Amino acid sequence: MKIHEYQAKELLATYKVQVQPGLVAYSPSQAVDIANKVTHEGPWVVKAQVHAGGRGKAGGVKFCKTTQEVKEAAEKMMSKPLVTHQTGPDGVDVTKLLVVKAVDIAHELYCALVLDRKTSSIVIMASREGGMEIEEVAEKTPDKIFKICVDPAMGHSAYQSRILAYDLGLPKELHAQFETMIQGMTKLFIEKDCSLVEINPLAITTDNQLMALDAKVTIDDNALFRHFDIKELFDPSQEDPIDLEAAKWNLNYIHLDGNIGCMVNGAGLAMATMDMIKMAGGEPANFLDVGGGASSDMVREAFKILISDKKVKGIFVNIFGGIMKCDVLAKGIVEAVTQVGLKIPLVVRLEGTNVEQGRKLLNDSKLNIFATSDMGEAATLIVKKVME
Repeated sequence: MKIHEYQAKELLATYKVQVQPGLVAYSPSQAVDIANKVTHEGPWVVKAQVHAGGRGKAGGVKFCKTTQEVKEAAEKMMSKPLVTHQTGPDGVDVTKLLVVKAVDIAHELYCALVLDRKTSSIVIMASREGGMEIEEVAEKTPDKIFKICVDPAMGHSAYQSRILAYDLGLPKELHAQFETMIQGMTKLFIEKDCSLVEINPLAITTDNQLMALDAKVTIDDNALFRHFDIKELFDPSQEDPIDLEAAKWNLNYIHLDGNIGCMVNGAGLAMATMDMIKMAGGEPANFLDVGGGASSDMVREAFKILISDKKVKGIFVNIFGGIMKCDVLAKGIVEAVTQVGLKIPLVVRLEGTNVEQGRKLLNDSKLNIFATSDMGEAATLIVKKVME
């Protein structure tokens, strides 16, 4: 689960990481009031609060010398969706802004913690090349990014911070601050079950302080049952409505760029189904796993999700009934098609428990459904129907 920058900074502050003074505004006029509360004299920085990187290049971060500039920046950001390289062409709506006191920066660094599954450890990454171009640094000059592994069972050790401090060329008077910051970030990562804790840029100010100017924190969804306080930070306005509907019905859904909707039970079968569609010359529009114990209601709602995607020109349902019975699936499909009035091709491949009952339900429905028992044949058929 992603959270906003201001929420990430609040979390970091509780772990003794120094952040810029700032408050959240929900309107341009409130942004001006908050600017005056943060500091009586400018400059300020107004930052759009969205779950996407690349805000600076997209106009979502503005340096303001006067409160009039604060108001104008806020009005512009909140007047239209913010489009970055991570949002897609439609962008995301800006409903809140973070107004912070600008600081005098001597140098910008980068620091982040991520999970390394190969070593089963937390990797601390740091670089002297902080700022908006960090992705380019990682791609073109990876040697400028220093890494240290931390055993989550042992936690962070002071010598690891010292190694990174020397790698970064930090002056000795900043070593203690850097160690406190790394210790706090690591503790946050472990205690809150994070998958990412990132500060970019991490500023060295002209008065020799380390300060988080921006922050990202992502929490493992599977651990949210342990963190009710974190779960309350979820912002549904930043999520795709289809993703929200899928989560409501406990469906595993990922949107893709193709035009053939897929509904499958089991992640392995779903991957194989998408491969078969591509081998037949088509492109899958999604990954949708209804799970082994889906009810007819879940199947019906999954079907509605597929149809709601305007790019979908055909649907391939591929079910191997084990725990999930084929007749239950067939009932859900019939209910969904009857309710929405399906006008695009639908190919259903059924095998497994109660398969004969399931096929009978489909045949008796008199609906325009193409049924087959062979997966390759079904994939070829749906691709052909979509291309007609």
